[in-house]
Amino acid sequence: MNDTQPLLHIDDLSVGFRAGKETLTAVDGASLTIYPGQTIAIVGESGSGKSTLAHAVIGLLPGTGKILGGSINFEGRDISHASKGQILALRGSSIGLVPQDPMSNLNPLWRVGSQIKEALVANDVATGAAADKRVVELLEEAGLPDAERRARQYPHEFSGGMRQRALIAMGLAARPKLLIADEPTSALDVTVQKQILDHLDSLTDTLGVAVMLITHDLGLAAERADHLVVMYRGRVVESGPALEILQDPRHPYTKRLVASAPSLASQRLSSIQGRAQVRERAAKAAAGVAQEVAHSSQEFGEGGEDIISVENLRKVFTLRGARPWQKVDFAAVDDISFRVRRGTTMAIVGESGSGKSTVARMVLDLLPPTSGKIEFDGRDLHELKTNADRLKFRRKMQPVFQNPYASLDPLYSIYKSIEEPLRTHDVGTSKEREAKVRGLLDKVSLPTTVMSRYPGELSGGQRQRVAIARALALDPEVVICDEAVSALDVLVQAQILELLNDLQAELGLSYLFISHDLAVVRQIADDVLVMQNGKIVEAAPVSQVFDSPREEYTRKLLEAIPGGAIKLG
Repeated sequence: MNDTQPLLHIDDLSVGFRAGKETLTAVDGASLTIYPGQTIAIVGESGSGKSTLAHAVIGLLPGTGKILGGSINFEGRDISHASKGQILALRGSSIGLVPQDPMSNLNPLWRVGSQIKEALVANDVATGAAADKRVVELLEEAGLPDAERRARQYPHEFSGGMRQRALIAMGLAARPKLLIADEPTSALDVTVQKQILDHLDSLTDTLGVAVMLITHDLGLAAERADHLVVMYRGRVVESGPALEILQDPRHPYTKRLVASAPSLASQRLSSIQGRAQVRERAAKAAAGVAQEVAHSSQEFGEGGEDIISVENLRKVFTLRGARPWQKVDFAAVDDISFRVRRGTTMAIVGESGSGKSTVARMVLDLLPPTSGKIEFDGRDLHELKTNADRLKFRRKMQPVFQNPYASLDPLYSIYKSIEEPLRTHDVGTSKEREAKVRGLLDKVSLPTTVMSRYPGELSGGQRQRVAIARALALDPEVVICDEAVSALDVLVQAQILELLNDLQAELGLSYLFISHDLAVVRQIADDVLVMQNGKIVEAAPVSQVFDSPREEYTRKLLEAIPGGAIKLG
């Protein structure tokens, strides 16, 4: 087959799932073409059908999923209704897969090397000692140092980036002609993400492998692929050269994607001007709150200019050493100091393991510091001795966590979830609490009809809005957002960031915003702390961090923003 003929041609493909007596269409008349050695990216939010399309190609449709119509031609042969044996013969040897979540796609009971060896044996690439040798070569190829030792380790002994490299090694083990990469780096820090994708690019270029990249991040897709396919509600709504689509999107949905992509949106002056307006309105609202606090003997703090003050904060964990009786001290947070001004947003950014979430837990008084001082509204948290004092503090500082699926009790209705902090703090009568919940749902733009529903009946974005409503129930002065938007699709992420900005402007809230994504930070923060290995390496206003970063590590984080180098016309 020569390079002018398609490697994969999907024509008018429809895929459905049976639900009782009905069949729900997940992919509706989709068409696309991939040539040998080409990288195309399929973009769209959760539920758009992009992963279902990819799984149909490789014969991995879950449950009741089936192809309803159309064709999938691979190397000129229709495989849409191929037998199980024919699909198995293609899978791995001709079409490889790098799945999204390495922890659920690697067997925790098998050594990593054994799992890659299984792929080699299943595809008749190598057996016995030759397979063992090839496993080490593949792990080295995937960029893992000390590959021979790594092959003998288990998945839990690998970091997220290392696990993803192992899956890439497995996907390329039999030298397929097409590699399907389904959100291969969505769970990783931006710097690790860049390393993985750079390595995947170099490997596929060297081997001449075509790549189908599935992602919800338009900036990442445009940076890594020549051709974009945009999916919305099961349909392909736009397809063409990446830069052309970015600079002149035709479909309303693609326009929304381009407008919402953090790496692209953060380039626009309008977003920066919008943030300045939020800051001005928030400062006025916060000044009013501070005045109320200063004149009320019942309030927790003093209403000073700095809502949070941290001095020489340190947290040391004692870890087990190489031998069971050995103990090793590990400084997760190492002598940091900062202040959060009332009515502003302080962002703490850094890679996994930098200590940013540990800081958040100490500021929330969920984790005792080893040394140092944390003051909230002029009062040292170390002085909180009584339950009454702690309850007052809890009312004034509330968290919004990363995963809205895990932070809401699945057995509590939405009403009960939001009302719970009001009951815990004995606020109001039953009728007053109900009115408060209705008002909070209105604030986060959710209809009151969701009150009787349960978290499992809501989307990820709706769940995160509920989590924000619950955080606001006690009228806090500070909200700590720990990776509060990192698990969300780009459009939902943009909605939540806009909501947080609006609430800050209206209520004078102060935010401590924990994130690994500087593109998101630019849209919401006033000041930025950059953390590395438990230390603050840079602290500056957000504009300074982006326009003239002082530290090499900060520059590395900025360079790793997916799609950040793409300039829109």
